[in-house]
Amino acid sequence: MAAALSYEDLRKHARYLENEIDLKLVAFSKLGAGIKSPPAHSSSDAVPLLSGEDTFEAMSLEIEELLNKLTQVNDRMGEQPVSGAAMLHTLQRHRDILADLSRDFRKTTSQHEIRREREDLLRGSSDTFRGDGVNNRRDMYLKENQHLHSSERLVNEQISIAMETREHLTNQRQTFKRLQTRFNDLSNRYPVINSLIQRINIKKRRDSIILGLVVSGCTVLMLLYAFH
Repeated sequence: MAAALSYEDLRKHARYLENEIDLKLVAFSKLGAGIKSPPAHSSSDAVPLLSGEDTFEAMSLEIEELLNKLTQVNDRMGEQPVSGAAMLHTLQRHRDILADLSRDFRKTTSQHEIRREREDLLRGSSDTFRGDGVNNRRDMYLKENQHLHSSERLVNEQISIAMETREHLTNQRQTFKRLQTRFNDLSNRYPVINSLIQRINIKKRRDSIILGLVVSGCTVLMLLYAFH
């Protein structure tokens, strides 16, 4: 984009990119979910040159590039001089739309990755059952058992950390209670300290009142001197 683009031109370009990304995200979401249009006939001419995975990767790169362009356009609009609350609202609206589009893109990509991993697992399991039979099934069960043990170990570690944290907080609470009890005992044992503290507070309050009266009197005298 040229550096001489105005705010209106940038806003029009942002709208164009938003609509373009939105349309592509619809197709991208269907492709990521494995939804395919039924073929009209089964001849060799109807076989696509690119697989669904290749098409998904290509579309992913294209949408990511469009999102980067939209980000740059929003940044360029943000650099324009602000002319009022309406412009601020418009800029924020474009940023929100970009955030929504980016979130939908990441969500579709994540769902596609999960679906592909599940299909790979099922395909691997199918090949295993057709191949070596009992031995491969046993290996698969061992791997699953290892995964379960790993998950259980992680859960136990998290529980242990939580229990240690709770114990630490309980100890701190008991320590604070002991300190408070000790302070109360000292106060009850030495009432002279409480009396001394109260007298100090009373003296400080009295000094504050006297200082306030002196300042007020000086202010009144200065005002009287200034006006007379």
